[in-house]
Amino acid sequence: MEKQLGMHLMGYDIFMNVAGGVKVIEPAVDMAIVSAIASSFLDKPINDGTVVIGEVGLTGEVRAIGQIDTRIAEAKKMGFKRCLVPASNLKRIPDIDGIEVSGIKKVSEAVDTLF
Repeated sequence: MEKQLGMHLMGYDIFMNVAGGVKVIEPAVDMAIVSAIASSFLDKPINDGTVVIGEVGLTGEVRAIGQIDTRIAEAKKMGFKRCLVPASNLKRIPDIDGIEVSGIKKVSEAVDTLF
């Protein structure tokens, strides 16, 4: 995040809390973690109706993930209105009424879109 987004995080202690002690082994949560850290660093909230999904590579690219249509359908069931997903997943997503789906290629693009 320091290199790709210019956020100087070295002097901060960053902790991620996962409810119920669940172990996070799913790479699709990478973008959610990046978004949460950016939100805190910039002191700007992410819209309540937005969900962010994607794996992040070392060069800041947002990589495709599996079962994207199932994930978006579940996000809609949970009440989300907007979903940011890897751009490379867009071609495999059917139209789902009631939720806006946007593709992102880089973490910088996601941060610009969210804030």
